[in-house]
Amino acid sequence: MDVISVDALRKVYQQKQKAPGLVASLRTLWRPEYAPLTAVNGISFRIARGDAVGFVGPNGAGKSTTIKMLTGILFPTSGDATVLGLVPWRQRQRLAFRVASVFGQRSQLWYHLPPADSFSLLARIYELEPRAYRERLDGLVRRFDVDPYLHVPVRRLSLGERMRCEIVAALLHRPEVVFLDEPTIGLDVVAKQRIRAMVRDLNQEEGVTFLLTSHDAGDIEQVCRRVIVINHGTLVFDDAVTELKRGFLRRKVIDLKLADERVVAGMPGVTVVESEPYRLRLDVDTDVQPIEKLIADLVSSCRVADLTVEEPPLEEVIASIYATTSRTAAGGSTDGT
Repeated sequence: MDVISVDALRKVYQQKQKAPGLVASLRTLWRPEYAPLTAVNGISFRIARGDAVGFVGPNGAGKSTTIKMLTGILFPTSGDATVLGLVPWRQRQRLAFRVASVFGQRSQLWYHLPPADSFSLLARIYELEPRAYRERLDGLVRRFDVDPYLHVPVRRLSLGERMRCEIVAALLHRPEVVFLDEPTIGLDVVAKQRIRAMVRDLNQEEGVTFLLTSHDAGDIEQVCRRVIVINHGTLVFDDAVTELKRGFLRRKVIDLKLADERVVAGMPGVTVVESEPYRLRLDVDTDVQPIEKLIADLVSSCRVADLTVEEPPLEEVIASIYATTSRTAAGGSTDGT
């Protein structure tokens, strides 16, 4: 069953134009001129119940505008959409009791209050029965390990601690669909892994549907089973994450710190990006050099003090997808003619 259905959804803003020159600028004060700006350009997709979908694209691609329409904040210019069988911009209040949003750069917790107070207030807003609320809160506190922070003012929490509390707050009323907007932005590697694991477990155990936006390829690869990519308001890719990895995530970057000074011999598919006496940064083509074999070879031939594997920036992946789809649309020509 589809819980999110989007058909030819389009949003056009009227953007005020600035005229060059003083006289023209003064004239537009009395007669302002507007030009259409298309933020979302007729996208269509379906999301099934219990799915975890990445919704990605560069800044200005239309991701936030789409989510605002799906949560009922914005009216579309044209097209249709339903979330849990409801039209978001017409039935927003009913929908609010069944969905939730978590924004990495905006908080729903009161800054000067401890999370426990915000949780109590949200329980009243969502009209939760006291006993059911306490049972739900206890379960979420254990799952997300936030008991030490319940009575600490939010302003004193680290970003990772606050994000775990943000997710608890979003899940109190048992939403069926959760929109996650950059949930790991600004977090360190350990905090990112913890948030990803918690979201993944919740999706698998409770069947919550997730729509996740992120600029971090790791979020998409580790949490989502499917990814939708938009660029300039247009859908350019919609497929399983495995297909994204097979087609576009073919590069890895290895940052290697050595315990002693050693020269690493050249290997097929491996390019040395940076080289210092006790540090190497390698760019790896995983089609040529499997990452597991390379790591095993490095560990056996060098005294490794530390090793990290990084994904290519998601912007590079999106640019590659967009270039490929543009060539396909042009008839497969490599020069776009």
